[in-house]
Amino acid sequence: MKYNLLGKTGLRVSALSFGASSLGGVFRTVDEAEAIQAVHTALDAGINYFDVAPAYGGTRSETVLGKALKGIPRDRYFLSTKIGKYTNPGKYGDDTLDYSRARTRASLDESAQRLGTAYFDIIHIHDIEYQNRKHAEWALTEGLAAVQELKREGRIGAVSFGIYPMDLWKRIFADYDVDAGLVHNHYCLNDTQLLDVLPVVRQKNIGVINGSPFASGLLTDRGPADWHPASPADRALFRQAADYCRQQGSSISKLALQFSSQHPEIPTTLFSSASPESVRRNVQWAAEPCDPVLLAAVQNILQPVMNKEWAY
Repeated sequence: MKYNLLGKTGLRVSALSFGASSLGGVFRTVDEAEAIQAVHTALDAGINYFDVAPAYGGTRSETVLGKALKGIPRDRYFLSTKIGKYTNPGKYGDDTLDYSRARTRASLDESAQRLGTAYFDIIHIHDIEYQNRKHAEWALTEGLAAVQELKREGRIGAVSFGIYPMDLWKRIFADYDVDAGLVHNHYCLNDTQLLDVLPVVRQKNIGVINGSPFASGLLTDRGPADWHPASPADRALFRQAADYCRQQGSSISKLALQFSSQHPEIPTTLFSSASPESVRRNVQWAAEPCDPVLLAAVQNILQPVMNKEWAY
């Protein structure tokens, strides 16, 4: 496993990092014992950064990750969670957004209890674009100030956002005091817009975390969950790309993971899995070079949806 400095956070993170959304059954029904074993497999493979959120699975992801990390020395891993977005159990998409100082502080206490830690290396302000951005300015003012306050108090190490729209990222990176950014779905086979912000990220020494190398399930043989906003025509295009990879003796997931994780200016790529086998496979894939011929062919198939932004 390679390790890279995550910008000004000072954290030396593994090139592959573990997103815990899968542990809460966001993508499929999950066996808790298997999910816990997936976390242990990641640790054994050298992965040292784990990210989660109270919204994932209506707090279930945090609960399962907390069980998995119980008894693991705290200096073996870096941990982040999120504030601002809260999802009711069993009702994916039924979200409450609250970026108030009081809710932020209470959320941190609740996450700390579920995860069995008093300290978070990073806090991401979560999904401020949801609900037609009606809470975005609240998040950028009171929400950001609340998280910065927690950093001054020593309860967290770094301030970050975890959002999707590139126009918001350009604004945040240019105008706001952040240490890191969890940018998802913008450096994968069908979207490379993350490259547009690398110059300002480099200039300000912001630690970029590249999330969703599998494009929230689009770049897998199984395909995305029902909640994904991709149209039937778009889904068919991704199935065509997956079929082509199989015909070439490879897989769309392998190509996607390799492409997303091998850019020299991206410190870490965050994947999510509740399967020990998938964790081992991802680590192995990331260590192998990407096939440039297959990459060109697949990106040609996906050209009609290249850099298309989904209405999550």
